[in-house]
Amino acid sequence: MSEQRLPLGGVHHVALITADYSRARRFYLEVLDAEILHEVYRERRDSHKLDLRLPGGIHLELFSFPAPPPRPSYPEACGLRHLALATPDLDACVALLEARGVSPEPIRVDEYTGARFTFFSDPDGTPIELYEDAP
Repeated sequence: MSEQRLPLGGVHHVALITADYSRARRFYLEVLDAEILHEVYRERRDSHKLDLRLPGGIHLELFSFPAPPPRPSYPEACGLRHLALATPDLDACVALLEARGVSPEPIRVDEYTGARFTFFSDPDGTPIELYEDAP
């Protein structure tokens, strides 16, 4: 095996497909405080593509396609299990989400790291984790 390692610098972006573009767009802008970087409707594909920046500089691509298949199970479907977002203040995030009409699961504690976390879903049922990355 080679000693050379891939010169990777981190995750560039995460891409999600939505069944309801307007609803998902509103969720990511109004609930998760995303900023629009670029938005386009691709007529040939009957598809929207929305490039977003979430707080913390996380890039998210949101796509719509006609009649995408539903997620087969939650959250153990094959493929992306969930999107985990780090926060230094889990309680503040939970309070803001609840004020915005989102109901996260009860806060849990990771038995190995001792870190606190919770889950909620976007409008399409994509699991989103908030993981407290406190000093």
